[in-house]
Amino acid sequence: MFTNPEQFASATKTLFELQMMTFSALTSKAVDGVEQVVALNMATAKNSVEGSMAAGKEISKAKDPKAAMAIAAAQAQPGMAATVEYGEQLKVIIDDIHTEFTNAADAHIAEAKSTLSALIYDVTKNVKPGSENAVEIIKTAIDNAFQGYEQVTQATRQAVQVVEAQIAKATEQVVASKKAR
Repeated sequence: MFTNPEQFASATKTLFELQMMTFSALTSKAVDGVEQVVALNMATAKNSVEGSMAAGKEISKAKDPKAAMAIAAAQAQPGMAATVEYGEQLKVIIDDIHTEFTNAADAHIAEAKSTLSALIYDVTKNVKPGSENAVEIIKTAIDNAFQGYEQVTQATRQAVQVVEAQIAKATEQVVASKKAR
């Protein structure tokens, strides 16, 4: 078992720090992703407004309704291309976030497993005869804590997948609505 309370405190502190590092890394990745999506949305909105203004000016210069309709129809093609490009850029951002998120989570889980293994070794190397039950209790507690840590990471991964699916569905709907026009 731990030879002194400082060892236990140090091990507990290390595990807590690992959890905080993981949370910080994953939060940072999520915030970066949101920033990229917001930047993409702002650029898309700006381009859309500029395109609409230019189209409006051209339509107002048309000599007759037939010419105005022809100009409006000509403007639909670039709009459709912009929608498809938006969907592609959004998919790249989401894929990057997913990859970075998964890599960060996997790295931190591997580090936590390594730390836990060392902790379990420290707990068991100095066991006094008759303390086996106490060691098993500590091992079980550590193992349960790690399983909880893995469950939180898995739930977060599932949440990212749900968001990805929703964004993909929304993008498909926008593209389909543009095609229907």
